[in-house]
Amino acid sequence: MPKSNVGSMKVLLLGMSLASVLASSAAAFDINAGVSKESGPFDLFKFGFKAYKNGQKEDAVEAYRYAAEKGHTGSRWALANMYAYGDGVAKDDFEAFKIYNEIAAQGVEPGSEDTGFFINALLSLANYYRRGIPGSPVRSDLAQARQLYFQAASTFGVAEAQFQLARMILAGEGGTANIQQAKKWLNQARKNGHAGAMAVFGNVLFQEGQSVRGLAFLTAALDHCKKNDCPWMQQMQEQAFSLASEEDRRVAVVLAQEFAKGAD
Repeated sequence: MPKSNVGSMKVLLLGMSLASVLASSAAAFDINAGVSKESGPFDLFKFGFKAYKNGQKEDAVEAYRYAAEKGHTGSRWALANMYAYGDGVAKDDFEAFKIYNEIAAQGVEPGSEDTGFFINALLSLANYYRRGIPGSPVRSDLAQARQLYFQAASTFGVAEAQFQLARMILAGEGGTANIQQAKKWLNQARKNGHAGAMAVFGNVLFQEGQSVRGLAFLTAALDHCKKNDCPWMQQMQEQAFSLASEEDRRVAVVLAQEFAKGAD
């Protein structure tokens, strides 16, 4: 199974936070307008965002840095992502880690427009703690990773966090293995639309002897999987399919159609 693709959260968070912030402002900031380090943090942020969209990433980095120094969370998040993915700057996971950690440490007010940035910071930190950062002081800390996933899963109901938490609980990473707890989080994540969680949930049920229901979830997950995730889900489904009886297969295929529509 592939490692967590935290990068996919970028699109989600732009929808949750960045777009709403920009929509609340007046007309978009003119990329050619004068902006300096003395400008307000939100003006710098708007300038940085427009520069980034126009491919002027050096200007974006400079604007985000000035805005971040003034405490602007969205700019910190954008800057951290650029370091994490080597986007417009040299890739530097430790620098990204430090900025994500600043965002997480400052917390977030309930209902704040910064919530999406805070959630992404939690997930990014969890991913770093899960594997560590070579050549830096950040070592693998599975217990810390599990705790961060739990925070995002329980407090904010993030499906990806619920899925990754369940995987860690299943494997006994960072704490005791507990199949029932893992099933709880997988079930919640798949109800929140996470195809990977649906597939793993189905596989657990199948291994427990619930052949029809398990195979149905595994089959339904293939209708919703992302391109990069489809291969491992399909392999899991085909293995279960090969072990099921002909009668169980027929019933599971019909049931999968209901699950794919959102029925339990």
